Amino acid sequence: MPVAYLVVESQITDPEAFKAYMAASPAVAKAFGAEYLVRGGRMAVLEGDWQPPRLTVLRYPSFESAKAMYDSPGYTAARALRHGATACFNMVLVEGVDAPV
Repeated sequence: MPVAYLVVESQITDPEAFKAYMAASPAVAKAFGAEYLVRGGRMAVLEGDWQPPRLTVLRYPSFESAKAMYDSPGYTAARALRHGATACFNMVLVEGVDAPV
């Protein structure tokens, strides 16, 4: 079964309010087998005109586990904590290649 990646583009406008979300969401993600691969950090646009303010990438054991995390009561509560703290928050779930690592 291929792994899945959750890719998040965000623009934090209220860092203090966003801290509550950042404190709550990792435990929920970990409970569904997630591993943070990118959380902010330096980036460079190499092609195209996409200028994401901030990127986060998580790897999940499967598409289904990531979707279950997103739909879980724990993540629903975490999402409520970031309300009003971001100008944008775009999230995409994509299945990885089913190939040996």
